[in-house]
Amino acid sequence: MELKISQMDQITENELQKALANVAVVLVEPKYPENIGAAARVAMNCGISRLLVVRQEEPDREKMLKMATHKAADLIDRLECYENLETALADFAVVVGTTARQGRQRRPPNTPRVTMGQVVPLLAENRTALMFGPEHRGLTNDDLKFCRFTSTIPTADFASLNLAQAVGIHCYELYHQLLYSQSGATAFAPKQATTFELEGMYGHLEEVLRKIEFLKNTNHLQDDYWLNTIRKFLGRIGLQSREVKIIRGFCRQFLWYDQQRGK
Repeated sequence: MELKISQMDQITENELQKALANVAVVLVEPKYPENIGAAARVAMNCGISRLLVVRQEEPDREKMLKMATHKAADLIDRLECYENLETALADFAVVVGTTARQGRQRRPPNTPRVTMGQVVPLLAENRTALMFGPEHRGLTNDDLKFCRFTSTIPTADFASLNLAQAVGIHCYELYHQLLYSQSGATAFAPKQATTFELEGMYGHLEEVLRKIEFLKNTNHLQDDYWLNTIRKFLGRIGLQSREVKIIRGFCRQFLWYDQQRGK
């Protein structure tokens, strides 16, 4: 039986628009411009008005427009193109990676519905990226290291979806969760550290771990395993900017002390 929520309990239109303004769809190395256009169309249907593409070459505008339709043409005109993923995600504090693959190096995935339920309380204060990989292989482990959440669309035996279909399912689930969240439900989560801030912190942590020889430089696979494990652990916590600064301050002090001791 479906639970019906009264209009008074629903998020206000102003809160809805404010939350959606913090959301962007990020397409990593999409092969076909038509899929970018179709993704733009479905994102606009769900109130998401920012689209980023990570690709070495800018996609063909006319092919994108063919699938975007007139309503989403403005989103194509404002398309943001980046050559690498780290730069594209720099100002996002919450990143959701979509994946159909599982493995030891990957976070335990949730369904889009569960994942968006976790994301919604963070939206008011945090820029959020919904990230999708290329059509032929999806996101790599290296792509997913930036993600706080991962999401897998449950399917039957044939687990293959078009890129725009995957974008549509996630955008709809986010919009639905927002639309029927209680008024003010997106206003309480603190501002999280951005990807740029986190990557600076991880760089400092790696430097310290190599200095104390926790990372040996002789086994890159083992080093990557430990670094990814640290990322997953700290990602689950959800660090704020000031907490990242404290960790980086500790790392700087340790490295300074080690340098002074060696003189």
